[in-house]
Amino acid sequence: MTETSEPRSVTEAQGEPRSRLHRLFRYLPLIAPVLLWTVPCVVLLYTGQHWPFPGTLIATAVFAVGLIGMPLAMMRGHGRRQQDRAAIVGDTLLGGIWVLFTWSVLLGVLLRFALAAAGVGDGQDRARIVTWVVLGVSAVLLAWGYGEARRVPRVRRLDVELPRLGAGLDGTRVVLITDTHYGPLDRARWSERVCETVNTLEADLVCHTGDIADGTAERRRAQAAPLGTVRAAWARVYVTGNHEYYSEAQGWVDLMGELGWEPLRNRHLLFERGGDTLVVAGVDDVTAEASGLTGHRAHLDGALQGADSDLPVLLLAHQPKFIDRAAARGIDLQLSGHTHGGQIWPFHYLVRLDQPAVAGLSHHGARTLLYTSRGTGFWGPPFRVLAPSEITLLVLRSPRQPA
Repeated sequence: MTETSEPRSVTEAQGEPRSRLHRLFRYLPLIAPVLLWTVPCVVLLYTGQHWPFPGTLIATAVFAVGLIGMPLAMMRGHGRRQQDRAAIVGDTLLGGIWVLFTWSVLLGVLLRFALAAAGVGDGQDRARIVTWVVLGVSAVLLAWGYGEARRVPRVRRLDVELPRLGAGLDGTRVVLITDTHYGPLDRARWSERVCETVNTLEADLVCHTGDIADGTAERRRAQAAPLGTVRAAWARVYVTGNHEYYSEAQGWVDLMGELGWEPLRNRHLLFERGGDTLVVAGVDDVTAEASGLTGHRAHLDGALQGADSDLPVLLLAHQPKFIDRAAARGIDLQLSGHTHGGQIWPFHYLVRLDQPAVAGLSHHGARTLLYTSRGTGFWGPPFRVLAPSEITLLVLRSPRQPA
């Protein structure tokens, strides 16, 4: 294993143009809670159900408390106070109301039309059926989604052929974990089980593409500590995600180094086997430069400085959107996370507005492949609905079979 040096001076300016979409996202924290709580309230209570007045009043009060309480809890949990209990309450309410909002909109329209077309009952009967079906579907999905979020992810295995990969590297086993998001819910035992699963895969290389936790390294150390038990024949490598830059990123870089992981901060390593070489490079998250931390930025030229341009390159970059730069440089394979696969359906449609891929393997440019993981953990709401978590085993294949 050969290590390159990290460049000390960087002159390339990198930035992302501000778009109308990004400006719109600035106002979402103000608009979203009102829509999320008001729409289900109206659909379930005030569209012809004619519930008894006391019940309607109590249910309306519950929605009003949620509308006020959820943002307050999230601010106390994720703001300066960093109160874990408040974060758990706020995040759970967010996940619950998102599911209720989604199915209030879908079933509030589709099921009502279907019942009318079938001639089921009168207007009040149909309205009440919609209410109970929406509540039942939401309850089932939330219970299932909670179990999906808290379980150890299943292993997803796929072969990835890289045209420039030498025959000596055929069969190289790369394990990807990402977006573990250790946070307010103590998941130290879950972390241990994830690492135990990774160790059964007999990896040559284990990668973590960022968003280790929500909170500082000092605060989440106990949950992250099992990462030190991960085994790899070659190395364990790590790049920062955007959430590290909300929580003293340098502390996470230092802790991962302490746990035996190689932080690939705009640098690369060379792995050799059977007379062939693979460049494994990594860049800081694209939000790093805006953090103001000295030396933190996404710098692909620095990551590849000194590498033979004829060698195949495996690049770690937290966000899939970095693929434009990777494809322009002819990177062979980029590994990313960040999207969580949407985490709670149908949020992936919104993710797709900001990222070129949500999950799985995709092709970009002349030869560049991108693998986007759905993530190993979860952020915020402790639910995963139709977006299961994963531990990924990628077996690299050469078009030239070894002798």
